[in-house]
Amino acid sequence: MSKYVFFVTCPKGVEYLLEDELRSLGMELLRNAPAGVWVQGDLETGYRVCLWSRLANRVILHLAEVDAATSESLYEGVYGIDWLQHLAVTGRFKVTFSGESEVIRNTQYGVQRVKDAVVDRLRTDDGQRPSVDPKDPDITVSARLHRGKLTVGIELSGTSLHRRGYRTEKGLAPLKENLAAALLMRAGWPEIARAGGNFIDPMCGSGTLVIEAAMMAMDLAPGRLRQGFGFERWRGHQPDLWQRLREEADRRAAAGLSSTRVSIQGFDQDPGVIATAWRNIERAGLDGRVLVECRALDQFILDEAKTVQGLVLTNPPYGERLSERKLLAGLYQSLGEVVKEHLAGWRLGVFTGVPEFGRSIGLRSYKQYKLFNGKIPSQLLLFAIDSASAMTPRAPTNPGEVAPRIANEARAAMLANRLKKNLRTIGQWANKQHIECYRLYDADMPEYAFAIDVYQDRVHVQEYAAPKSVDARAARERLAEAMAVIPEVLGIDLSGVVCKERTRQSGTQQYEKQAATGEFFEVLEHGCRLRVNLKDYLDTGLFLDHRPVRKWIQEQAKGLRFLNLFCYTGTATVHAAVGGATRSLSLDMSHTYVGWARENLALNGIASDQHRVEQADCLKWLAEQPRADERFDLIFMDPPTFSNSARMQSILDIQRDHGRLIRQAMARLTSEGVLVFSNNFRRFKLDADLAELYQVDDVTAATIDRDFQRNPKIHQCWHIRHPV
Repeated sequence: MSKYVFFVTCPKGVEYLLEDELRSLGMELLRNAPAGVWVQGDLETGYRVCLWSRLANRVILHLAEVDAATSESLYEGVYGIDWLQHLAVTGRFKVTFSGESEVIRNTQYGVQRVKDAVVDRLRTDDGQRPSVDPKDPDITVSARLHRGKLTVGIELSGTSLHRRGYRTEKGLAPLKENLAAALLMRAGWPEIARAGGNFIDPMCGSGTLVIEAAMMAMDLAPGRLRQGFGFERWRGHQPDLWQRLREEADRRAAAGLSSTRVSIQGFDQDPGVIATAWRNIERAGLDGRVLVECRALDQFILDEAKTVQGLVLTNPPYGERLSERKLLAGLYQSLGEVVKEHLAGWRLGVFTGVPEFGRSIGLRSYKQYKLFNGKIPSQLLLFAIDSASAMTPRAPTNPGEVAPRIANEARAAMLANRLKKNLRTIGQWANKQHIECYRLYDADMPEYAFAIDVYQDRVHVQEYAAPKSVDARAARERLAEAMAVIPEVLGIDLSGVVCKERTRQSGTQQYEKQAATGEFFEVLEHGCRLRVNLKDYLDTGLFLDHRPVRKWIQEQAKGLRFLNLFCYTGTATVHAAVGGATRSLSLDMSHTYVGWARENLALNGIASDQHRVEQADCLKWLAEQPRADERFDLIFMDPPTFSNSARMQSILDIQRDHGRLIRQAMARLTSEGVLVFSNNFRRFKLDADLAELYQVDDVTAATIDRDFQRNPKIHQCWHIRHPV
């Protein structure tokens, strides 16, 4: 069979384990890479990795490495690949892109160039071409840019292989399945299981460790339960070969389930997560073979017949709030006391993001492995449970440990004092202005890089991503300190605080939902009722910094025709209609936001026949010749900084494109009308030649309210009129 090159990705820190696993599955090692391994093998071996790898995230079939020194060379290199071998002319595909360079400065642009090259290569003379489908593609094209070279491949795995199919619910802070498998391998579970040893997780949560332990012990392929793989609609797919491998996996599973007799148990004091664990075990086909029970750590009593030998492996809580961190030493000490009393001769593994508390276990760790739990730097601590390893347990109380803790508490007290001060100033100002939603804190202290917004009796916290110069653990501690302080100072329950990390978006991330709670509620702004949602999206549906802009529109709109371009959730349109606009048109490309805007209008009793909201590509709409009756007296345009949505015909780069957009919008503005143009790109500069064509007034200072004066570059705003 033909040999192929594959790049197999994995969690950071697992590369050497993955290398050994891939060799055992028949791959030939080429080289290691950060968070991945380059290997070579035939297609059967590639399929086998997709089905049997317990550690991999993705399996990428390598196609080519092309020169990406310029945008044109990147395009030509991707165009030169024979895409007809992989995708039908009328097929569907998506592109994932990582990396940047002096030429490719953002991943959206990289995605666009790769997409264009694939489409142009497959486009036929009669106009047939493949389409981009981010939700249900036939193939996923992987493009990775590094040092002027672009590595191009096909993702055979599809979605990440850590998604085995048994875990559709989650407990608190769940381990990913392949990270759980890596912990089991590092702790020596495969050898212990082969020797007939048993397994216990005394803080099992939703059961990931116990399920992965059972799948290893019983020779169950981790990909058996997955509903689909990325290669199944790839043109090079060999269904008969894949079917033989599936049948082999089923035979091995039947043999393993019938012959393996190891005991695998999990305990947790939370009945809710134990119920989730039971359902996960059932979906994994391990009902009756893996036992979990609701039991606190201090109630740890086992059947003596089951405690001959084995492995205890657990992932205790990390302590996200100061109040929880103070209890961790006692939890780790209790764990040590339990295993020493009941499981002498066993091995103990503790995976933790706070390894400084490992000493409280009272055993000397003989091995430590540095890994990451998501973005959290963590360690796997291994212990022999015997008298030779015993040491006096203690909380971290030497002077070198006490000083940082005192400093942390002092720093948290400073944050609390700043929030109290802001409540006395900004909070009182907002109350006097009858403003229900406002920014209370905006990275006032460099140690706490958050934006804290009040929405009635709820709080929305956005954590700005820490720069690389800031230690990740220190940033995590700051967040934990803030989340302990905020509810106490504001006098609200922790359940009323929503926290998100606001990172630079890339690829399709900017369009993805954060959750699906459907928890909308109403707020009031200058007499307008508006729906917001703090949990499901990166933004809430209401840009607080534009409050003065919306108020100005409301005050000016009486008797005018209003146009809202890139309308988002239509809040400016609501203000215009409430202010007396005779009719309005609001356009946005997102079906979600168009529906949200219509709901906002309906909430205020605004007639839909006079105030229309339509789903449209604003770039395409503006480029069309305006009709004689399509003139507006007041236009609001607040475009995104960058957009490459699949629904758009072209890429939007606001710095590059704003002059054209403004000229096109002015073609639809009446002779005495006003275009309100705004954007939040911090380095934005308005084209100088616009002032030669129109009357341009920078009104930014007048559109920054009291709560945003600490961050005057939150947006820029201009009023643009036709010359007198």
